[in-house]
Parts: sequence; C-alpha cells; structure tokens
Amino acid sequence: MNGGIREIPVYLFTGFLEAGKTKFIQETFEDERFNNGENTLLLVCEEGEEDYDRSKFKGVMGSFHIEKIESEADLTPEFLASLQKKYDIDRAVVEYNGMWTIDALYAALPPGWMVYQEIMFAEAGTFFAYNTNMRSLVVDKLKSCELVVFNRADKDFDKMAAHKIVRAVSRRTNIAYEYKNGEVEYDEIEDPPPYDMNAPIIEVKDEDYAFWYADFSDKPENYKGKTVRIKVMVAKNKALRDNEIVVGRRIMTCCIEDVQYKGIICICDNAAKYKTKDWIVLTARIEFEPHRLYHGQTGPVLYANTARKTESPENDIASF
Repeated sequence: MNGGIREIPVYLFTGFLEAGKTKFIQETFEDERFNNGENTLLLVCEEGEEDYDRSKFKGVMGSFHIEKIESEADLTPEFLASLQKKYDIDRAVVEYNGMWTIDALYAALPPGWMVYQEIMFAEAGTFFAYNTNMRSLVVDKLKSCELVVFNRADKDFDKMAAHKIVRAVSRRTNIAYEYKNGEVEYDEIEDPPPYDMNAPIIEVKDEDYAFWYADFSDKPENYKGKTVRIKVMVAKNKALRDNEIVVGRRIMTCCIEDVQYKGIICICDNAAKYKTKDWIVLTARIEFEPHRLYHGQTGPVLYANTARKTESPENDIASF
C-alpha cells in the first residue's frame, strides 16, 4: 500500500503481430516461480494466432481473468480501475498491440499501477522491414523497454544492424537473440561512450552522467588528464578545506532502493560561494590521486576551470 493506494505491478509485453508475445507469456505462466496465489488480470490488446492454455499454468494460481481490449481509445484509467475492482486483482499482465503507442498505455494506468517489467519482442525476419516502414512505432516500443528479444533468428542474423537500431533509441536496453533452435544469446557488443572522448572538453549530458561515472571509475586511465563538463550537485562538510567541495549526483544502479549520492572531490578557487544542494555546471580536469577524504587511497579529483550555478536537471537521479 502507498498512501492508501494499493500497488498493482504491471508486466508489459510489447511488439508487433506474431513477434512471440503470446508464447512468452504462456511460458511465463507455466513457470511455477511466477505464480504464488496472485489474482491476475491479463489484458490482451491484439488477436494473435495462439490462444492461452490455462491447463498448463503452474504454481499456486489465484483467480485468472482475460480481458480483450479492442481499441486504443478503450484504454482509460477509469476502465482499468473498474477491472481492478471487479476482479480484485493483485497484478496485471499486458500483451500490448504494436500499433498502439506506449504513452497511451502509461497515461491509462490508474493510481497504484506500476510497470515492473517491460519487454519488447521482435520477429527477426520482419524487424528491419518494420523499422524501415514504421520507424516511429519501432522507436516507440524501444524507448522504455528494459529488454528486446529478437525471436526466431537465423545464425546469420545481422546482430550489428539490430544493435545499432536499438542503441540509436536507448543505451539502457538489454538485447537478446533467440535462435530457431531455441538457443538464446545475449548481446555483448561494446558501445562507445555517448560523448566525444577526443574533444577538448568532454560534454556529458544529464542522461549520460551514470554511464560517465561508471566508465571513468572502471577505466581511469582513459580519463586521466581529460577535461569534462558536467552538471552536478554540491555537498559540503567541515572536513573540507576552503578550496574544496564535493560534487556528484544521486545514481540509481538498478532500482529506487539502491539510489546513492556518489561524490567526487573538486578543487575549486571559489568553493566558498557554494552550499550543499547547489547545482552547478562544472568544467574541470580529471586526475586520479590520493586524498584524505578517500582515506589515503587514490581516487578521482576534479580541478575546476569554471563553475557556475544552474537549475537542477529535470530528473535529478542519474540512471543507466
């Protein structure tokens, strides 16, 4: 419960017709680990070639109800709330129509309904044609999914081309290839940083901050001596010297429970003018050296060239 509002986890499966959504959802319900007595609502937003076989569902099933949604216009908070009340559901599973926009669904979720998982399915043999002819709908499905599965792929499937299409939309989405023989392979193509490492000043956008922080932490040799421009929040305490501040962002690695402020020492001539929770645009040289606040260990130290106050970013939590 959240402020008296009951939370309903939503498991969202998107993709175009015959992409494999129904098969995956059927197999999910056949996994006893997914069923622990929850009352479940399955929203089917398109007619596929396969039907659901409840006789194969495993685990402890609560009540199970299927509702077919014929039109995108039928998706409203009032209608979904009425289904929640009618069936007293604990969770919802959505097989979404590939021709409808994701925003329409998110706008229709009643209070308390939260998308816990979003997976897109793409039929390997038709994906590139969809991307050519219905690019906006492909982008729509890729923009928020945490995983895209390319189904029924041949061994010569052009993974690099698929990878580039996904990465042009999202750097956070995981990619998997399921071959016709049932073998599954996860994408391990390494992406270059989303900024120019050879520029005189590396410009890190707000949405790329978590990547930058993780990458320079893992590969300090690539960043030593480089100059970076970032938007960061100031933190101060009595242990700092007059020309020192701590700068950083709150970073979410996987879920809201693990959000932590990750701070970096910054040597700044006008440090005294800033206070805790000020946001600044900082241009600084990155060095890695011992510092007393790192308990004598080597860590990142930013030497400020310029700093100016600014507004906080639209989302002050940086994530992957």
